Amino acid sequence: MVFSSLIFLFIFMPLFLLLYFAFKKRTIRNNILLLFSIFFYAWGEPVYILLIIFSTIANYYFAILIDSRKQKKAYLISAVIFNVGLIAIFKYTNFIIDIINNIFKLNITSNNIPLPIGISFFTFQILSYVIDVYRKEVKVQKNILFLGTYIVAFPQLIAGPIVRYQTVEDELVNRKETIDSFAIGVRRFIKGLGKKVLIANTVGFITTAVFSQTPLVYGFLGAWIGILAYTLQIYFDFSGYSDMAIGMGKMLGFNYLENFNFPYIARSVTDFWRRWHISLSTFFRDYVYIPLGGNRVSKIKWIRNVLIVWTLTGLWHGANYNFVLWGLYFAILLILEKLFLQNVLNKLPKVVGHIYLLLIVVFSWVIFRSDNLIQALDTIKSMFGFNGIGNTNLFYYTGIINLGTILVFFIGAILTTPILEKIKINNTYITDTILLIILLLSIVSILTSSYNPFIYYRF
Repeated sequence: MVFSSLIFLFIFMPLFLLLYFAFKKRTIRNNILLLFSIFFYAWGEPVYILLIIFSTIANYYFAILIDSRKQKKAYLISAVIFNVGLIAIFKYTNFIIDIINNIFKLNITSNNIPLPIGISFFTFQILSYVIDVYRKEVKVQKNILFLGTYIVAFPQLIAGPIVRYQTVEDELVNRKETIDSFAIGVRRFIKGLGKKVLIANTVGFITTAVFSQTPLVYGFLGAWIGILAYTLQIYFDFSGYSDMAIGMGKMLGFNYLENFNFPYIARSVTDFWRRWHISLSTFFRDYVYIPLGGNRVSKIKWIRNVLIVWTLTGLWHGANYNFVLWGLYFAILLILEKLFLQNVLNKLPKVVGHIYLLLIVVFSWVIFRSDNLIQALDTIKSMFGFNGIGNTNLFYYTGIINLGTILVFFIGAILTTPILEKIKINNTYITDTILLIILLLSIVSILTSSYNPFIYYRF
C-alpha cells in the first residue's frame, strides 16, 4: 500500500483517523496506531510482518539487557550483529554469493531471497534506539507495545525518514493532538502528495520511456532529457514521501525532523549531503563516522573513515556494484573538497559552485539509477555524444515531450529552490484553496494513471 493510492486515501487513512480520535486514552491510541501499522505493512509484505515483529521483540530485550546488566558492551555488540545480520541475510546474500563466484570461479546458486520492504529504514531506527540506550541518551522503553508503535508506525515505516527514538521518546507518551497541528499536518501531506503524484510520476514516466530504449535510440538528447527527468523524479518522489510522512506524524502529534532542505541549491557536495536525506546522513555521522574518530584523527585515518562511511552508505541503498561505486564517488569528492576544492569553490562566483554541484549530482544519478556498470557507462557515453544525437521520433511516438511535461519540468525546477518559500501569503483561504486544487489534481492523476512507483521502496 502506498500513500498515493486510492485505497490509502479513501479507506485506510479515514478509517484509521476515525478510530484513532474516537478514543482519548494514550495507550489505546498507540495500540490503534500499532495495529493499523501492522496491517499497513502486511498489505504489501504479509509474510515479512513476522520478521519486523520478531525484530521488535528481540531488540526490546536487547535494550533491557543493555540497561540492566554489567556486560553492556557485549549485549550491544550482540544487538548490532543481530540487526546487521538480518539486513545481510535478506539484502546482501545474493551479492555476497556473486562476489564469491567471481573471485573463486565457483557456481554457487543464489536463492533470490525477496527483499522485505523498508528493511533498511526500520532496522536503522531499531539500531539507533539500542545504541542510544547503551549511551544513556534515552531511557529504555519497558512497554513493548509503545516500542512497537515507534518502530512500526506506518507514516515512516517503509521509506523514512529514519526517525530516532530520542525524537519521539516523550511524544509516545505525552504528545498532544490539536486541531492546529492536525491542519498543519494535512497541508504538509497534500504538498507531499502533489510532489509525488503531479511531478515525480510525470517526469518518472519520461525517465522510464527514455531508458527503456537502447543508447543508439535515445542518444545524446534522450540521455540528457532522461537523466534530468530522473534528477527531478528522485527528489520529488523521496521528498514528497518525507513530506507526507512528516504531515501524518504532525496529525498524530509527532514532530518528525526534516529530511530535505532544498539540496539542489547547494554549491558543494559537502553542503548537498547536509540537505539530502538528512536522517541517513546524520545516522552515519553519529553512529559510524564519529565513533571511528571523525576528522579528529590523522589525515590517513580520516580518509579511511570517509571511505568506510560512504561505502556503507552506498551498500545501504542496495547490494550492487553500482551503489558501491556511487558511494565511493561521493567519498572521493568529499575528500577532495576538504583537502583543497572547497577553498577553490569559495573564491569563485556562486553560480560556478551551483553548476559544479548540479553536474556532480546528475552524473551520480546515472550511476545510482543504472542496473549495472555497463548500463551506466552507456548512458554517460551518450551524454557525451558517443552514441549520436538520438532518434527524435522517440519523443514523438511516446508522447513524453509535450506542453504538459514541459510545464511540469519548469514547475519542478522552480520548486527545487526556496523561491516560493519567500512569498508570504497571509490569507489562509488562498493557500488552502491552492492546496485543495493540488489535492483534486492529484486524485484525478491517480485515477487516470497506472504509473505510481516509489523509488525508495527498493531500499
